[in-house]
Amino acid sequence: MFRLIAFALCLSVMSLPAPARAATAYVAGIDDLPLMTGLTSVPDAGVVFDKPSGRIVEAYAEGEVSRAKVAAFYTATLPQLGWRARQSNVFIREGERLSLIFLGGDGDLIVRFTLEPD
Repeated sequence: MFRLIAFALCLSVMSLPAPARAATAYVAGIDDLPLMTGLTSVPDAGVVFDKPSGRIVEAYAEGEVSRAKVAAFYTATLPQLGWRARQSNVFIREGERLSLIFLGGDGDLIVRFTLEPD
């Protein structure tokens, strides 16, 4: 009888929906750089090189967002990941430099992420 009750309980628990979790997307080629909500990666647009002096990554994301919101997101987020602001939209960490370059206008924005040795 105990086995039957335990089996029924397991079945009822398994049939419950899994809690909804927002999956964090990352910038292509930069595993620890989150992609801001509202941006989507542009497939096959970037490049990744590993050199003895360090890695070089160029990735693109696009979205119906503003430059100000993207800049504010990364200015707030990157220090939590160990990046320090060097100048507007340029950050450094452990011998690497990350630059955000904005192409297009607000509402039809393309962001180019460039990671290179500092």
